[in-house]
Amino acid sequence: MPRTSRSFPIADSRKFKDAILEWTRSYEKVVWLDSNGHSDKYSSINAVVALSRQTNRSDFETDSIDEAQEFIDKEKDWLFGFITYDFKNKLESLQSNNSDHLDFPELYFFCPEKIIFVKENEAEFSYQESCENEIEDNFLNLVGEIRAKPNFLSEGIRIQMRIHKDAYFEKVNSMLAHIHRGDIYEANFCQEFYSTESIIDPWSTYRNLNQISQPPFATFLRLHNKYLLCASPERYLKLKKGSIVSQPIKGTAKRDSDREKDQMLKIELAQNPKERAENIMITDLVRNDLSKSALKGSVNVDELCKVYTYKQVHQMVSTVTAEVSEITPSTEIIKQTFPMGSMTGAPKVSAMKLIEDLEESKRGLYSGTVGYFGPNGDFDFNVVIRSILYNASKKYVSYSVGSAITAQSIPEKEYEECLIKAKAMRSVLEGENS
Repeated sequence: MPRTSRSFPIADSRKFKDAILEWTRSYEKVVWLDSNGHSDKYSSINAVVALSRQTNRSDFETDSIDEAQEFIDKEKDWLFGFITYDFKNKLESLQSNNSDHLDFPELYFFCPEKIIFVKENEAEFSYQESCENEIEDNFLNLVGEIRAKPNFLSEGIRIQMRIHKDAYFEKVNSMLAHIHRGDIYEANFCQEFYSTESIIDPWSTYRNLNQISQPPFATFLRLHNKYLLCASPERYLKLKKGSIVSQPIKGTAKRDSDREKDQMLKIELAQNPKERAENIMITDLVRNDLSKSALKGSVNVDELCKVYTYKQVHQMVSTVTAEVSEITPSTEIIKQTFPMGSMTGAPKVSAMKLIEDLEESKRGLYSGTVGYFGPNGDFDFNVVIRSILYNASKKYVSYSVGSAITAQSIPEKEYEECLIKAKAMRSVLEGENS
């Protein structure tokens, strides 16, 4: 689809991004991706927003990944959207019978009317022809008087646990029994925290969550009455000019306000044999997944168990790269690697079956991915973790956390790790109610 593009200088990218987020309130379909200034050799976009109104009929939308590939091949245009964890059921002989209170579609992509790329000192507007005459007015409004509204105070946010502490220990011990028997080596076990009959303002909640964490793969997503407020530190998969990169995270340590203690926690994480074993197992799984699409001999581990520091936690990250043929469909690479290894386990299918047996709610968009396909088929997708999910129609708020269970796991320690990961989401939701 033809697009008109114009670029404008901006004086303050942070204020401009705040203005964009507030401006999205009038759109029914929104994907906002923000790197929060993080940059490495795999980075390509500082921040981008993709928008469409409910009344627009010129944009393409689909719940089929094969249709998405056909659109990319034919139209050479952008697609933004998400794939939920439960899409695994279409890729493997699996099923999900647990409860789902959020009702996100399994997969959804749309071709946006409007795209705005935010760079350090520049904003690039890329609009469909149907709305190209709005570019200048939209820019002037964004640099004008738009200000973030005061935070909307939620009413009655009371967080409940889907799996209570004793039941959590029983389930982890059951998983350990499978590991000791040799059924699996590792599985990511998750639990949901939720609130019913609750109203939040998604925009201010996202701003607060992002400010606490400032992660490299932050996402605000709106699909009509459903919202994702995501502070993810993890990249699932990126394709650029035939090169793939995946950066699984396994291994978490809390931060400390004392600089020396904080550095010691980082060193202890880097040297922790259990955390390293978890990370290495998942890195091997990712290598195997990538090899299904990659050119022979091109899969490499560029970084193994490197500790990265974020505002709230230290994380152990590995970086796996590969090369693919230019004729390999973009979606085929995703089909061969989804769901991501860090949220499943090894062996992958066996771990996913056990996860379904022991968890008590569908993961839905949690453990899934949000991102985009570019006009040439290149893509970049995150891992949906450290996230709040909200169905405004049902007044249902949810966040989930998990940890990798291995033969060395101690249930009490795994539970503590989950609480560390849940801290940002809980503090944002409870803070709104204070």
